[in-house]
Amino acid sequence: MVRLVCCLLLVVSGLSASAQIRLEKLMLSRGEKYLIQASDILVVDTLVMADSAQIILNREKKDNYIHAKIAIIGKGCVINGAGLKGEDGTNGANGIDQASPCRQGAVGVDGTDGLTGKNGINVFIYSDDIQINGSLTINVNGGDGGQGGNGGQGGGGGPGTRVCAGGDGGQGGSGARGGNGGNGGNITIDCKRCPEYPIWLGTKLYIKNYGGFAGLGGQAGRGGLTGLGPVRDGKNGIRGFHGEEGVEGKNGAVNFDKK
Repeated sequence: MVRLVCCLLLVVSGLSASAQIRLEKLMLSRGEKYLIQASDILVVDTLVMADSAQIILNREKKDNYIHAKIAIIGKGCVINGAGLKGEDGTNGANGIDQASPCRQGAVGVDGTDGLTGKNGINVFIYSDDIQINGSLTINVNGGDGGQGGNGGQGGGGGPGTRVCAGGDGGQGGSGARGGNGGNGGNITIDCKRCPEYPIWLGTKLYIKNYGGFAGLGGQAGRGGLTGLGPVRDGKNGIRGFHGEEGVEGKNGAVNFDKK
């Protein structure tokens, strides 16, 4: 079950106040997902996450803030602000085979570029006391880049006759560029009564803030087949070009403070 939490924008003296979600206690049951909407700030006195509970950050906001005086975390809990994968490019259409004698086949259409993956969300966690009884994963990985679309195949050349050679095959379409990976989000944890960061890391706290993988370039379209003739055949079409791979996203940073 996903619990949707929205807040209303308060207008004071004609100016919009900063919207935030303010709760005395937020208790998430086992496996429950809590989705923050219409705000980037969650303020709660006591936060309890039962085993496998998740807080899903608001992907419409670049930065999200969680203020909890006391946070009690069970096993396998997740704060998820990972960027979404970029959409894949579309494949180019194949060139049409030439039916008329001696004419060249149609050229294959190029694919379209893959889109860049979304950046992971920057998350800021402020607390007096975080108690991780099980494990907490903070996932703000960047989204992978979309795959470039493949080039379409060239169309076949038309048949030859006694007075003309068979038509050449059409050139294959080129594959498109893969999308860039999104950047990993930055993580800031400010906790007064928490152990040192290395004590938690890899045992109770797991950080995922890597840049997204680059999208692969699209495959080149095959050249069209030659048209055959009684006197002379045409030529096979030239293959298109392979699309370039995108650029991998950058890793985010981690800042752990005890004030």
